[in-house]
Amino acid sequence: MENEILIHNIDDLKNKIYTIRGVQVMLDADLAVIYGYATKDFNRQVKNNIERFDEDFRFQLTDEEVKELSRWKFSTLNNDNLDNLRCKISTSSEAETNLSSKNSASSTKRGSNIKYNPYAFTEQGIYMLMTVLKGELAVAQSKTLIRLFKEMKHFIQNNAFLFDEIISVKQHLLQHDERIDELFTLMDKYNIEEKQGIFFQGQIFDAYAKFESFIVQAIKEIVLIDGYVDLSVLERLAKKKSGVNVTVYTDPKTKLTSQDIQKFNAQYPTLSVKHTTKMHDRFLIIDQKVLYHIGASLKDLGKKCFAFEILDSSLIPPILQNV
Repeated sequence: MENEILIHNIDDLKNKIYTIRGVQVMLDADLAVIYGYATKDFNRQVKNNIERFDEDFRFQLTDEEVKELSRWKFSTLNNDNLDNLRCKISTSSEAETNLSSKNSASSTKRGSNIKYNPYAFTEQGIYMLMTVLKGELAVAQSKTLIRLFKEMKHFIQNNAFLFDEIISVKQHLLQHDERIDELFTLMDKYNIEEKQGIFFQGQIFDAYAKFESFIVQAIKEIVLIDGYVDLSVLERLAKKKSGVNVTVYTDPKTKLTSQDIQKFNAQYPTLSVKHTTKMHDRFLIIDQKVLYHIGASLKDLGKKCFAFEILDSSLIPPILQNV
């Protein structure tokens, strides 16, 4: 599925953005098609990482909101057809049926029995999807969506009558322009010229993007020294290039299980986990050439204030000798 890069026109995608509860959102079925999933499989991926999707990132539409959405988006429907609207919104007709049939032979009839109201993802929720969905398709489509939200600032200004809270939404988008530009730098160029930096509490996505920009530099080897490695750290390491070996030094009491390691190696070989109690600080070594000192455990990226810095590479041998 990752080889099938779906191409979406920005103007077409604008029609998939709605204003609900005063914020811009996209529905689960539309996002599923964009990322190459059936809606059921897409929502399963989200539920498997539900701790990342707070109420202001993702919420389920009420019956009244479904009806309001139908009056705006599906104004040609009569009252007899409103009962079928959940299926129209929660599935993506022929496009999703094709995707579903490729993922599971038993999924071809799922749209006919859908009863639940759709889920809406805010801008922050869509950003968080980038940390959950893997592969080339997810990266490509994420870039498209980020560009879309940037362009929507102008769309909102030209269609102010569609939004009850246009002023607050405009202010919100203006505040995000600078962060979106920084994000493109990370995703497109993986610029690592900065020698040091700091992330404050709540900058979870920015911290994820920065760490992943370190990971994708590696050509041959990644060495991570962190006493508190868990499954969330492996999810970040999965962004590495194919063929890059990973060695992790962590505390023997780590929550990382042998099953987690086996599953990782089945998709992203090769990971080796070694136990040590000698190291207090966190270090990331890329190809035996670049040494990062990271002030917080990677499982806590963005949760509290922390900093990183690039140290002299001459420190790499003594660190590895004493780990």
